[in-house]
Amino acid sequence: MLEGKAVIGETDMLETMQQEALHIAARALDLFDVTEATEIARFIKKEFDRQYGSGWQCVVGTHFGSFVTHCYGCFIYFGIGNLTILLFRGSNGQGLEAREFPALETIA
Repeated sequence: MLEGKAVIGETDMLETMQQEALHIAARALDLFDVTEATEIARFIKKEFDRQYGSGWQCVVGTHFGSFVTHCYGCFIYFGIGNLTILLFRGSNGQGLEAREFPALETIA
């Protein structure tokens, strides 16, 4: 398990949800090779959809930029080893639940 090696860059999730994200990411890395970023992202997204309802998006890679609007309390950006993971529940930008983070650079 790699939870202890995760570095959280930005989040607005509750601590319990953060820990679940790290746990699910570690499980994905146990199941897939680090070169299978799409499979890792699919696994994490489907697990969060199953546990917390639909609408989750996941990006996994070693170098990417992003600018997203998400539901409040549903955003985490973290690194495990040389992979960076962005997980968030999408928002239509309407209402108080929407929140934007500034553009994020991949965690080194």
